[in-house]
Amino acid sequence: MNGTTPAPFTADDHRDRMARAVRQAAEAGLAGLLVAPGPDLTWLTGYTPTAETERLTLLVLAPGRDPVLVVPTLEAPDAERAPGAPALTLRDWTDGKDPYAATADLLDPAGRYGISDNTWALHLLGLQSALPGTSYASVTEALPMLRAVKDPAELALLAAAGAAADAAFEEIRTVPFAGRRESDVAADLAALLLRYGHSRVDFTIVAAGPNGADPHHEAGDRVIAHGDMVVLDFGGLKDGYGSDTSRTVHVGEPTDEERRVHDLVRAAQEAGFRAVRPGAACQDVDRAARAVIADAGHGEHFIHRTGHGIGVTTHEPPYMVEGEEQPLVPGMCFSVEPGVYLPGRFGVRIEDIVAVTGDGGRRLNNTPRDMVIVD
Repeated sequence: MNGTTPAPFTADDHRDRMARAVRQAAEAGLAGLLVAPGPDLTWLTGYTPTAETERLTLLVLAPGRDPVLVVPTLEAPDAERAPGAPALTLRDWTDGKDPYAATADLLDPAGRYGISDNTWALHLLGLQSALPGTSYASVTEALPMLRAVKDPAELALLAAAGAAADAAFEEIRTVPFAGRRESDVAADLAALLLRYGHSRVDFTIVAAGPNGADPHHEAGDRVIAHGDMVVLDFGGLKDGYGSDTSRTVHVGEPTDEERRVHDLVRAAQEAGFRAVRPGAACQDVDRAARAVIADAGHGEHFIHRTGHGIGVTTHEPPYMVEGEEQPLVPGMCFSVEPGVYLPGRFGVRIEDIVAVTGDGGRRLNNTPRDMVIVD
């Protein structure tokens, strides 16, 4: 990406997002928000710097004043072309000058600010040195729901990304698995995601046989064999919004036990999906899926949360996990992905992205969730 986010977002959309962020910051008792390059900056302004750099770029949002984007002079032309630029005041600084001094008069010298999680320590320390009376909290901690509720245009982009990932699965299930390395199938998946419109592939997990018991296994040189269960988990960004789906396939006919475990995970995934409704707590989705697996005697084999939010990144708040009492709101979008992992043997995971609607949930992935047999 080079200074822009895709249509249909306009300067007014970005102005509204920044105003919402300022309101949420004030409600959280913060003096404002400081946003460095990363997903928050892209979402708020439509601006993504052309390259990661040690030069300070910082969006300053505070009640009662216009948003200001502090940028290096050499990058100002890109910033001026961003969709949200008409809603911003640009303040540039040149090499040889102190960027923290250039920023200091924008801040309350005794204020507490939310600061984006991926801000370089170099820049946070520079701000603290320039304004020792300030203090900071991570945006994810202070405003965990900042990007959580998607508008209709965002939901449409997420649905399109999900459909593209589904198309990739429908094609990958037709290729040979047996006799090929996990990395070969992973490369095929990555190529398919790109072919179906993704601009970036974030992950292509292909975990065969005992490797399937490692939820974040990195596809390697293991040759997939007849009789293997294979976990496929893949996704990335299409038009600036994420996809993430998991299906578990079997090379040849499965054993009765493998079918039972797959059916169990499918039932747990369905229970998690049916728990999605406005007003339910995020943890209710986790509890619903987890109860099915625990009741079947496999509670110790479900070793991760049930889901995570998705948007301009493939993992973001909210999280479907015990202890998260944040109520679900229409427009939230997240994964529902229970799994069972039997060490040294095999694993099963089934994952859909789900959007909260006015009366329940809507799946954004619609490929088969029953056992798929591959060659």
